[in-house]
Amino acid sequence: MHPPRILLGVNIDHIATLRQARGTRYPDPVQAALLAEEAGADGITVHLREDRRHIQPRDVKLLAEVLNTRMNLEMALTEEMLALAEEIRPAHVCLVPEKREELTTEGGLDVAGGFDAVASACQRLAAAGCEVSLFIDPDADQIDAAQRTGAPVVELHTGAYAEARPGSEIATAEYQRLTAAATHAVSLGLVVNAGHGLHYHNAEAIAALPGINELNIGHAIIARALFVGLKDAVAEMKRLIIAGQEAGLMAALDAHDHEHEEQHGHVHDGCCGH
Repeated sequence: MHPPRILLGVNIDHIATLRQARGTRYPDPVQAALLAEEAGADGITVHLREDRRHIQPRDVKLLAEVLNTRMNLEMALTEEMLALAEEIRPAHVCLVPEKREELTTEGGLDVAGGFDAVASACQRLAAAGCEVSLFIDPDADQIDAAQRTGAPVVELHTGAYAEARPGSEIATAEYQRLTAAATHAVSLGLVVNAGHGLHYHNAEAIAALPGINELNIGHAIIARALFVGLKDAVAEMKRLIIAGQEAGLMAALDAHDHEHEEQHGHVHDGCCGH
């Protein structure tokens, strides 16, 4: 059976960042979300932060009413946010770590270290009808802990790979780490998403990782939209990640065929030995 087409979740936080810089009513992230959907986005991601630096509760509530696809609500593990999710019941909730002083999310959620609290939150959110994902570093221990919480989805933090110099040993090592993490998560029956720091020059490679279901991308798409428009920016990213997935599937097929040929050759040699 052919695997499902990779999905693109478009993060619209930075539309709201521009609005909040002047305290105006524009640009409206809800309008941006609808345009992104028209261009092929499979879902809309928003992060309602404690300090309300960009997305506001009003945005989340409106998006829940008007989206034609689905909302992925990124949120910290706090009572306030859990209560809001139980009220709004978004299709997807992604639990992320959060620090007031950070520019953007700096690392994955420590599921292993805070297991009981994470597991309890997953149960509450599932009871509210939300599919829960955990934003984690590409680490086997964190993946194992995530699977034990009952969360059906993990989102691998791609920041270390994205920040490494392309072609460097660090980039290669981080890509191998992501590959191993994705393979391990899939083997445990988890749905695997990925995101953070992805842009038009590295998203294709991440889309090629084994079993990747969805990429969540925001800053790069909104930045590109300044020059080409939001619809074209979304459509271009969608084409890139689909091409990446197809390349990854072809590479996996070639590797499987090569392995089969080697095994067949060894069996043939053994027969001749008799």
